[in-house]
This record gives sequence, C-alpha cells and structure tokens, in this order.
Amino acid sequence: MKSLFISTLFLLVCFSANAQKAANPIIKNFGTIYEVPDGVKPDGNLEYKIVIDLKSSQRDKESINPGLNNVARMMNLHVLGGVKPENLKVAVAIHGGATDVILTNEAYKERYELDNPNLELINALKDAGVELYVCGQSILGRKYERNEINKQITIGLSMLTVTSTYMHKGYHLMVFN
Repeated sequence: MKSLFISTLFLLVCFSANAQKAANPIIKNFGTIYEVPDGVKPDGNLEYKIVIDLKSSQRDKESINPGLNNVARMMNLHVLGGVKPENLKVAVAIHGGATDVILTNEAYKERYELDNPNLELINALKDAGVELYVCGQSILGRKYERNEINKQITIGLSMLTVTSTYMHKGYHLMVFN
C-alpha cells in the first residue's frame, strides 16, 4: 500500500512538473494552446499573410466548428511564438460543410432549434482583425437568404475566387478540413 502511495505521488509530481499552462494571447476564449519549450517558433520579424480554406463541418450542431476554432489556435500560436498581432494578416473563406457557421442566431435556431455556438468565436476573430468570407456558391446551394447571414461575414463570389485573390496578394493558403 505504501509503495502504491509513493508511486502515485511520484506520478502526480512528474505530471504537474510537465503540465503546461493554457494560453490564449490574442483570441482570449477560443483556440487554447500551450507553450512548447525549445520548439521551433515562427519568425517574429516576418509579416504572416494567410488565407484559410475552411470547409470542415461541425461534429454536432451544438458545438463550435473545429476548423473555425483552429483559426483561433493558429493565431494564438503565432502570437505566442513571437509574431506581433499587427503582423498577422488572416482571411478565411468559409464553404462546404462549414457554411452553417455564418448563419444569424435566428436562422440557425430556425434550422436546428439551437443557438448558433459560433457567434462569439466569429466576433472574437473579427475583433482580432480576421477577414471572414462565405462562398456565395455555398449560400445559393443551401438556399440561404441574405438576411440569414451574420453581418460580420462578407459574401464572396466563391471560395475559389476569395482564396485565389488573396493568394495573388501574397497570402499563403492553408486548408482546414
């Protein structure tokens, strides 16, 4: 019994010594990340211009979209790694399975009988300077009306034209499935 206690105590001490503190340096309530000591970090002297192809659907309609949360993680990681927030330029092209995130709360409730869990995250991303677009083709395909689209979201002709336009402006493409 004594050896079990000592082993358990040893494991707890080791675990807490290795436990990392959660961080949210720019997107405060989303995209929680952890410092990795001695990990390769982004170059704090560079300007990062990233356009994200966001098509991942939610696991369930009650949870935030994991791809949208990953945008917050990506931003938090860059800032934690030493990139100044003003040197982090991000645009997101939402389409496919992710399109539901752009609905107003009223439209989301009408479809799913739930509040839209993505609204607070969308507001946090916009506050951090992220440009959010929805694919106009996805809107038409899903028969969404313009008044059902969150005012924080800009309608693009398509995901394809949003990403290609940003790429020609020097943005690098990331795909979040």
